[in-house]
Amino acid sequence: MRVTASVTVPMATAAALVLLPAAIPCTPTGSRSVQEAAADSLNDGPHVYWETPSEAVVFYLCDGVVLLKRFEPRDTLRFAGLCGDSTWQYVVPVQAPEIQPHTYDNVSKIFAISDIHGEFEPLVDLLEASGVIDEELHWTWGDGHLVINGDTFDRGDQVTECLWLLYRLELEARAAGGRVHVLLGNHETMVLRRDLRYVNTKYTDGVVRATGVNYTDLFGPDMELGRWLRTKHTVIKLNRVLFVHGGIPPRLVALGASLDRVNSLARETVDARSYVIAFDDELRNYYGHSDEGPFWYRGYHRIEEGRYPQATVPQVDSILAAYGSRAIVVGHTGVDQVTSLYEGKVLALDIPLETLGTFQGLLWEGGRFFRVAGDGSLEPLDGSGG
Repeated sequence: MRVTASVTVPMATAAALVLLPAAIPCTPTGSRSVQEAAADSLNDGPHVYWETPSEAVVFYLCDGVVLLKRFEPRDTLRFAGLCGDSTWQYVVPVQAPEIQPHTYDNVSKIFAISDIHGEFEPLVDLLEASGVIDEELHWTWGDGHLVINGDTFDRGDQVTECLWLLYRLELEARAAGGRVHVLLGNHETMVLRRDLRYVNTKYTDGVVRATGVNYTDLFGPDMELGRWLRTKHTVIKLNRVLFVHGGIPPRLVALGASLDRVNSLARETVDARSYVIAFDDELRNYYGHSDEGPFWYRGYHRIEEGRYPQATVPQVDSILAAYGSRAIVVGHTGVDQVTSLYEGKVLALDIPLETLGTFQGLLWEGGRFFRVAGDGSLEPLDGSGG
């Protein structure tokens, strides 16, 4: 692999990344002054841009300047972190990520967490306490499956760090016979469709102003994290348990949407440039800002006045039957702790960080579900045997 010299770009240079030859598809962010730019201590990265199928540009925003390095890898791009992450060895296959299966049987154990929202340290704390990773943040869970049930993006200020950790764990898990499943949630689709209302100001007022690159373009189809995200599913099934960010609404089942179709439609529509989307058939309409789509549905938790009623037990049963499943695991709608609903047929695991000060997880092992506290301790969930 050939490496060219690194380059330092002053933060005061407007749209600094224009210095990359035809570098990143860029949406103008307006003029700015040095005073309007991010603080000198602002760090973000790495971001990997594939200039050609065999030429990569790695860049950071580091202490107020853009650092970039060019590589010409053969099979795998490998580099050490350039900005406060020098202990990290990044491994990026040159070949574009492939879409993985959405259904797995005979999984030995499953650990799920949802709605991380850029909170890197609490994520690491829970995964380490639960034995999924070690102190060096490497995979230690053998052939187990880790599910990130949507919404890694927005709100927090370490989204990039969360994504690279999950990216690395996915490769390490697969090598050990396990899997990491990063599902799309409503906040992933919002960012990819340029709806940046919930993006942390570190990115909108800092990284975007300093680099001149629109935040969405950092996850474009020619960016490594962007092409990786575009392979992700909306719903998966592990040991006959469905995992989906918002939920599977009864109407989606009535339309005869298979898991293949649910997932392919999400990937087909994720790059729609307008967030208010009108598609040409009813099923596609659920992938805009529809309250009854798999990204936004809250009907297992409550009535949405004027939109839809709370799901009934027979409706939940029909959803499970339609997909050959015995339970549904959802995030999106906040609960005080990992909660069993509908006599264990629905498991809810969006625990807002401010509720407990830590995340909680959901463990499936030995045919049973357990609530996993922030310290890794387990509590059986009544009525949720599987």
